[in-house]
Amino acid sequence: MASTVTSKSSRPGPSQPGASRPGTSRPGYGQLLRTRGAWTFLLPGFAARQPFAMLTVSIVLLVHHTTGSYGAAGAVAAVTGVSMALFAPFTGTCADRFGQRAVLLPGVLVHAAAALTLTVLALSHAPLWALFAAAVPTGASVPQVGPMVRARWGVTLQDSPLLTTAAAFESVTDELTFVLGPLLATALCTAVDPAAGLVTEAVLSLGGGLLFAAQTGTQPRPSRGTPLRSSGAVRDGHARPSGAVGDGHARVERVPALRVPGVRVLAVAFLGIGTVFGGMQVSLAAFTRSIGEPGLNGVLYGVFAAGNMLSGIVCGAIAWKAAPHRRLVVGYAALALAASGLWTAHSVLLLAALGLLVGACIAPSLITGYTLVDRLVAPTARTEAFTWLTGAVALGQAAAVTLAGQLEDRLWNGAGFLVPLAGTALALATVVALRTRLVPQSKGRTVARGVGHRVPLTVD
Repeated sequence: MASTVTSKSSRPGPSQPGASRPGTSRPGYGQLLRTRGAWTFLLPGFAARQPFAMLTVSIVLLVHHTTGSYGAAGAVAAVTGVSMALFAPFTGTCADRFGQRAVLLPGVLVHAAAALTLTVLALSHAPLWALFAAAVPTGASVPQVGPMVRARWGVTLQDSPLLTTAAAFESVTDELTFVLGPLLATALCTAVDPAAGLVTEAVLSLGGGLLFAAQTGTQPRPSRGTPLRSSGAVRDGHARPSGAVGDGHARVERVPALRVPGVRVLAVAFLGIGTVFGGMQVSLAAFTRSIGEPGLNGVLYGVFAAGNMLSGIVCGAIAWKAAPHRRLVVGYAALALAASGLWTAHSVLLLAALGLLVGACIAPSLITGYTLVDRLVAPTARTEAFTWLTGAVALGQAAAVTLAGQLEDRLWNGAGFLVPLAGTALALATVVALRTRLVPQSKGRTVARGVGHRVPLTVD
């Protein structure tokens, strides 16, 4: 039999950030948005990550305009996505260790310069290798504002029940950017100039990133000097105290996020979600151009993203009883099933309806995945964990953009929609097979030898 001793100080009280007051109903968006200090990072954070949704579409439309090939356009966009996927976790690690401002300030400057260089090279009809060379720093320097905002919620709310609501809110915010971003990029590239989308993306990244970096009061405390390896036992991403505990003091060391098995499973799931984003972007552009209505591209992608956004709002308003890892399996199965029908659509209305359905199935998986990160990973590695997931989406998007572009060039119109089908099916198989790794270990069950514990423990 286990006896449990609970410390009153370990319970969240009304004075703690994000704590629910007695008699309050389940957490909701209103309560979340009344959290002290939230708006200081929400508004600049929204402005700073708006360009992320414009980047791939702007590159595809610009390079296709200058080369006439969706394969070449997809390849350049893919290099950008792969570079972002490879460098995003490094950016997250640096943000955890040295602070978000220290990473953002040089990052947005490099990104703006690299994106403008890529624009000039494309308009000059530079060889493909030169576009690839410019695409590498463009992708590597993409500001990781979304993960940084999520990390700030973790600090602001601590262990509050509002964390799930915050994950839903962030998913809704992401999808709002994916509604507005492609619409804005498509409108600029088709109505103003093929280069206008990428130029605007660079300007918004620079301005929004600098505004967000200026909000230092809510950023997580840097873990500068904290060792990357743990000398104690490690479970589900939380470094255990190492050394003697008899004096009431224990040294906690930082554990890299990717050492957590659950994070690796989530990365595969988010990789599959990335194939949906990438496959949709290229295939919708090819479809609308084939029917002589390229301007509909942004509208159709906006419908897809709107489904995601509306679904995210609903998910955040529900008081879920099912465990998060079970919700992820069910939600991902629905996504794979919905994505399997995209390649059969041959009309604008049917494609819009299927896109809306696919978008509605993405939000539950994203929200649940981000919620699991808060449960699986220690705060000292949380930004890094979020960037692994963001990087996985970018990598899946990059692979999908490349493959879908080749399929659209070589096969029939709509062949690129086979990519989301395959990507989500493979990811679903992985999530189902390894779902037990998504179950967080109980943080309260700590067994240690020694005397003089200052913090009451659950012991056997």
